[in-house]
Amino acid sequence: MTNLIEAKAALRRAAKEARAIAHGAGDGAAEQALQLLLGFLSPHAGKPVAGYMPLGSELDPRPAMAALCARGSVVVPVVEAKAQPLRFDLWTPQTDMVPGAFGALIPAQSQPVRPDVVIVPMLAFSRDGHRLGYGGGFYDRTLEKLRAEAPVFAVGLAYAGQEARDLPVEPTDAPLDAIVTEREVLTF
Repeated sequence: MTNLIEAKAALRRAAKEARAIAHGAGDGAAEQALQLLLGFLSPHAGKPVAGYMPLGSELDPRPAMAALCARGSVVVPVVEAKAQPLRFDLWTPQTDMVPGAFGALIPAQSQPVRPDVVIVPMLAFSRDGHRLGYGGGFYDRTLEKLRAEAPVFAVGLAYAGQEARDLPVEPTDAPLDAIVTEREVLTF
């Protein structure tokens, strides 16, 4: 187990560097990824969609989230407690936001909504639908909980440069249904 923890820690460091390089390239990759995301999600129009408030060099989904508001409800994650699933609160571009746990912005007033589609941030991804997160397990627990209640579609959003080979996968790692980058849409 210690070897797996050490391996994941090393992968997280390398993935964070790769993501920062992709983010800083300034080549229009983020805009292209968001256009692909919006087109890909068009069959889900009207369903509640969870985006996220970007941290650091994460690909910023807010322009796509603003466009999705015209199609239906958009929500953002809220950390309620360590080692617990996320809650999702209603969001619009005009929502008053305040700092939440881990520095992510959250709505000042909570209006919980269960999403049918979840856009998932990540440090790295593999071509078989797995992601490497920050290690808190928030999205894994959340997807497990949501999928136990009703179908939910989980789509990762990343730069192509975040692709990694041979990501270690544990039984608790929730797979994604799709991954969107500036180059392609992968479905699983």
